[in-house]
Amino acid sequence: MAGPVSTAEEAEPSLATTDAGLAPVAGSSDGGSARPPAAAPSLGPALFIGLRFTTSRKRSLILSLMGVIFGVAFFVCTQAQTQGFQQYFIKTILGTSGAIVMSDRFQARYTSFEGMEGTKSSGQQRRKYYEGITDADEIMRVARTFSNVVACAPIVQGSVTISSDFQTEVVTLQGIELAQQLRATSLREQIIAGSLDTYRNHPAGMMLGKLLADKLQIRVGANVTLLGTDGEKKTFTVCAIFRSGNNIIDERYGYVPLRAAQALLKKPFLVSKIIFKLRDPDRAPSLTAHFERLFGHNARSWQEREQGNLAIFSTLRLSAAITVSLFIVVAGALIFNTLTMTVLDKIREIAILRSMGYRRFDISAIFLFQGFIIATLGSTLGAAFGALMTYLISLIKVKVTGFFYTEHFIVAWSWWHYIYAWLIAFAAVLIASYFPARRAANLAPVAILRGSGQ
Repeated sequence: MAGPVSTAEEAEPSLATTDAGLAPVAGSSDGGSARPPAAAPSLGPALFIGLRFTTSRKRSLILSLMGVIFGVAFFVCTQAQTQGFQQYFIKTILGTSGAIVMSDRFQARYTSFEGMEGTKSSGQQRRKYYEGITDADEIMRVARTFSNVVACAPIVQGSVTISSDFQTEVVTLQGIELAQQLRATSLREQIIAGSLDTYRNHPAGMMLGKLLADKLQIRVGANVTLLGTDGEKKTFTVCAIFRSGNNIIDERYGYVPLRAAQALLKKPFLVSKIIFKLRDPDRAPSLTAHFERLFGHNARSWQEREQGNLAIFSTLRLSAAITVSLFIVVAGALIFNTLTMTVLDKIREIAILRSMGYRRFDISAIFLFQGFIIATLGSTLGAAFGALMTYLISLIKVKVTGFFYTEHFIVAWSWWHYIYAWLIAFAAVLIASYFPARRAANLAPVAILRGSGQ
């Protein structure tokens, strides 16, 4: 039966009574035999020590935080602007030209060549095109059975000369069926003067783009003369003026009833093209290919028609993201320098922690927690600042002309902007924190304590 514990054993000092809850490393009083290893410290004390180390260098902490905050904020703000203008451009295209445009009928032609030794090789497939669409009603009837097709509208198109009392211009005339055009496009929202009802009830009514009306110096109610391809003249009354947002359309296009356009352009049985509105415009390329095989007419998706412009927007978004991310990289460099100096300043403390039972993993966790604290705080404040900047920028009045028309900055609100900014910030900060943390973990506690006279 074991005897009572000696007074010397009761007086043995314990290293467990520290602020950080450090584990003791002490020998047993029973014949000098070693006690079982102490339990490894939890991450709670490491987090607490990391917070204390972080706040010990306030100036460096503020500089690092400012880098992360501004980097995240600028990333969110620039992505909101570039994507906002891109989405507005796409909306303008879909609202005026549709997701799919079907035009001329084609016939596949194959060419084969006989080799001198009797071998046969097939040439590349080519197409022979025939102007216009002769069975537009049947094509639209079948197309409406597709679940992705919301509406479709026929258009007769050609060039005519328009004359007012002040000026003469060559314009693109489009003959439309108003009811179908309203379902397939955003024409109703584009009217800025006049009335669709007046146009609907006028047998010789016409709608003009805003820039074209300004160039001709005419207003709603004015009469204009159209000169057809064979010299025939016809007078129309301007019943409405529209602004699509696409400057090319607003400066060059005019709308009249479909039958009137067919008579003026001498295309009594033809439709120049059919535009399709889709529930999911992103699926336009696959449906376009299916329509070509099914109907035997040339069809183009909005992605194909605007491939060059979409590439410009994508390049601008990527360029802005790379440029703004440099702020976060600079912040990572500041954090690397701050943590490296912290390691040098806290060498003695690190050695004591190691001698009291902290593993290399625990020492690394202390400095990684510092980076995590900076990344979390900086990303949160940066996201809030970025949202505020985005909102304020959306209020700025600015007149933009070119691909489209707008009178203020256009921004897009998306959670993905904030998620990407957080990921970039955390990746940069944690990578910058890893190397100082690894250096701290590899310090030899015995040599440090001997060198400091302990």
